[in-house]
Amino acid sequence: MFWLLAQLLVAGLAIGAIYALIAIGFSLLWQGAQTVNFAQGDFVSLPAFAILGFTALGLPLWLAIPAALAVAVLVLGLLFKRVLVQPMLHHGVLQLAIATMALSIFLENVLKDTGGAEAYPFPGLTGGFNLGALFLDWQSLTVLAVTVVTVSALNAFLSRTRTGRAMQATAQNPSVARLLGIDVERMIMLTFVINAVLVTLAAVLISPVYLVKFDNGGQIGLTAFSAAIVGGFNQVRGAVVGGLLLGVVETFAATYGPDQYRTAVPMVLLILFVLFRPHGLLGRREERRV
Repeated sequence: MFWLLAQLLVAGLAIGAIYALIAIGFSLLWQGAQTVNFAQGDFVSLPAFAILGFTALGLPLWLAIPAALAVAVLVLGLLFKRVLVQPMLHHGVLQLAIATMALSIFLENVLKDTGGAEAYPFPGLTGGFNLGALFLDWQSLTVLAVTVVTVSALNAFLSRTRTGRAMQATAQNPSVARLLGIDVERMIMLTFVINAVLVTLAAVLISPVYLVKFDNGGQIGLTAFSAAIVGGFNQVRGAVVGGLLLGVVETFAATYGPDQYRTAVPMVLLILFVLFRPHGLLGRREERRV
């Protein structure tokens, strides 16, 4: 029994780590640009399809991944900010949220028309080793290791570099940041670029498990959004905690409960936290003028 629980815990943490990466993107976009991106899950699907497309053209995987990353930075970072977010944000956060919902529908239909409705396998690590009665697979261990390195590097960048501190100052008070000589627009753009990198990394990590399909983004994005709310939407560390928690809870629910209710777990937690702790586990209360 103990070893089964340990096995489920490792699997849940691995899935939760990927949710955490996507949830960090939600948190960064909200803090840096007051943007709630409901197309975030589809932003994960796009790089996965791009990688498969580049490999189909003959590129090896180690070249296809950076090529897809470049596409993601251009399309999901720079163009997304300039073409959609920048014009729509002037009309309000609600209008922008609705626009990202429309973008999600658009991306899913584009992926379906170009890639088809079937699910495609994605290259991943196989095998593992036994630690006592516990089997540790290389894919889960790689996911956990990459997430730890990524979150640590991001935290070091935000707290220990001049650019990172400028991004934090911009997120806290853009007007004061401008008075201090910070290029606010550049900092906001950098936030979108970082989000594009995170979703590409998440695509590489989650696609061997979930396969690559045009409509995967909806459920992935909803779970990551729930993770950001549960952990604290305005805290990067909250997004990490929320992602890990949701991954573990979802895995145990799928094992010990009816499988058809697995997708309902994030929504149940989301509703409970919105009702009883709207600022999340580690989030801080926000007061905004309207």
